[in-house]
Amino acid sequence: MGKLDGRVVIVTGAARGQGEQEARLFREEGAEVVLADVLDEQGEALATDIGARYVHLDVGDEGQWRDAVSVVKNAYGRVDGLVNNAGILRFDSLVDTPLDEFMQVVRVNQVGCFLGIKTVAPVMEDGGTIVNTASYTGVTGMAAVGSYAASKHAVLGLTRVAALELAGRGIRVNALCPGAIDTAMSNPAQLDPGADVEGMSRALDQLYRKLVPLGRIGRPEEVARLALFLTCEDSSYITGQPFVIDGGWLAGVSVV
Repeated sequence: MGKLDGRVVIVTGAARGQGEQEARLFREEGAEVVLADVLDEQGEALATDIGARYVHLDVGDEGQWRDAVSVVKNAYGRVDGLVNNAGILRFDSLVDTPLDEFMQVVRVNQVGCFLGIKTVAPVMEDGGTIVNTASYTGVTGMAAVGSYAASKHAVLGLTRVAALELAGRGIRVNALCPGAIDTAMSNPAQLDPGADVEGMSRALDQLYRKLVPLGRIGRPEEVARLALFLTCEDSSYITGQPFVIDGGWLAGVSVV
């Protein structure tokens, strides 16, 4: 028996990175998984590989959300879970951040999460789950990622409000707060077919050895296991909470 047997779960930003690992793990645990992304070729290939369904979805577009949910309902007759994983990151000091760049990040990270809740919750089965991907930077600050941090702080606010409003239907809403994870967001070498991805991962481990108590960058598979916990019955009495998964980074800095 899988932990998600009989459940239908939508994962956004599922073509690669954390979303890909969440989709793979959820499928292994028995869920019917719907991968949603704008990376159609990668998303379709992954869906074929794991026996899932792919839908094109720009998470900042309300009409595309309605279309995607309609596809899921027509295919499976129900929706039991949503993982709002899609996100983007841009580096700039606040005073050097163009407004259009700030709004681009907000549109994907914050508006995408809002539209996911707004569109999916009304048709979700009672007792369903929503997992929003916030960030380590959603509970603290970090220089040079102001638009990202602002959007992820907002995701925590949306999570808490949704948890309160949907509790009467038994729908639980929680948030992941990953630190540095070895995906294309932290490791752009993954986007270059000719790059030494493993070498860059080792270099990142060396970098984070100085910053993170556990001495390495995180793996997307580790985040996926936390997403599974928050989506299955193991977390049946948990809602409205942020879950930091950062190797101890938020705990502080060691001077010895």
